[in-house]
Amino acid sequence: MKSKAGLGLLGLGGLAVLSAALGASIGSTLIDLPAALGELLRGQAATPDARILLHVRLPRVCASLLCGASLSVSGMLIQAVLSNPLASPNVIGVNAGAGFCTFLAMALVPGSAGAGPIGAFFGALAATLLVYAVAAGAGAGKLTIILAGVAVSSIFTAGINTIKTFFPDTLYNGSTFLIGGFSGVSFSDLSPAWLMILPALVLAFLMARPTDVLCLGEETAHSLGLPVNATRFGLILIACVLAGAAVSFSGLVSFVGLLCPHIVRRMFGQGRHRVLLPAAALLGAGFVTLCDLFSRVLFAPYEIPVGILLSFLGGPFFLFLIVKQRRRPSRPGRKGAPG
Repeated sequence: MKSKAGLGLLGLGGLAVLSAALGASIGSTLIDLPAALGELLRGQAATPDARILLHVRLPRVCASLLCGASLSVSGMLIQAVLSNPLASPNVIGVNAGAGFCTFLAMALVPGSAGAGPIGAFFGALAATLLVYAVAAGAGAGKLTIILAGVAVSSIFTAGINTIKTFFPDTLYNGSTFLIGGFSGVSFSDLSPAWLMILPALVLAFLMARPTDVLCLGEETAHSLGLPVNATRFGLILIACVLAGAAVSFSGLVSFVGLLCPHIVRRMFGQGRHRVLLPAAALLGAGFVTLCDLFSRVLFAPYEIPVGILLSFLGGPFFLFLIVKQRRRPSRPGRKGAPG
C-alpha cells in the first residue's frame, strides 16, 4: 500500500514537472528550453528565447504551479473542516471574499506590494467564518452550506463591482481578475504571495494527522485528546492563507479546490492526509499549469483566461456531485460539525 502511494505521488510529481516544462516551452513562440535555461543559469539573457523565458514564461509557470497547489490543498482542508465534499474555496465564497479584499486593499493602499495578499487573507477568512457560522448555527445540511456560500459569494462579488465602479483604475486587468488567469503576471506579483504559500503548505502537511483525527468525528476526536475547536480554526487559517495568496495574483480561479481533491481521493482512497495533501498539491500544480497551457494554444493566436477553461471543466463536475449527493441515502452528520 505504501509503495502504491509512493508511486502515485511520484507520478503526480512527474506530471507537475512535465506540465511546467511544456508551459515554459510552448506558447505563441516555441522556444528551445534547455538552451534558454542554460543561458539564464550562466547569468545571461542575450537571446530572445532567454528573455521570453525569464520575463514571460517562468513567471507564468510559477504562478500556475503555486495557484494550483494552493487552491487544491485549501479545498482539501475546507472539505475536512466542513465535512462536506461539495465545499471548495470558490463554491463557499472564499475566493470572492479574497478578491473583494484584494480590490479594497489596492484601492486604499495603491502601489503596496503586500496589500493584496494580506487583504486577500482577511477576505478569505471572513467568508469562511461567515459560512461556517451560518452552517453551525442553523444545523445546516451539505447543500444548505453551499447555498450559504453562493449568497456570501454574491455579496462579495457585488462589493468587487462596487469598488470597480468607484475606483476603475484599481487593477489594470480587473475583468481578467474576475475570471481568473495568469496573463501579464510577473515575479514582482508573486513575491509577496509565495512567502505566504510555501510556509502554509508546510503547515498543512504537518497538520495531516490532526486532520485525520478530525475526520473521525467530534466525539471520537475529543476522546483521542484532540483540541477540536483549535484544530478546526487552525486548518481554516491555513486554508485561507493558501486561497487568499493564490487569488491575490491569479484572480478568481474556480473549481480547482473541488476537482483536484476528488480526483486525489479517487486515486488514493479515503486514506491518510499525509498522502492526500501532498498529492493534492502536486495534482493541482500540474493540472492548473496544463490548463493554462491549453488556454494559450487551443485558440491561438487568441488566448482565453484559464478561469474560463476551468469553469467549463468544473461546472459540470459540480452538478454531478450535487446529483450524486441527492441520490445518496441520508445519513446523520457528524455531531458538532456542519453538514
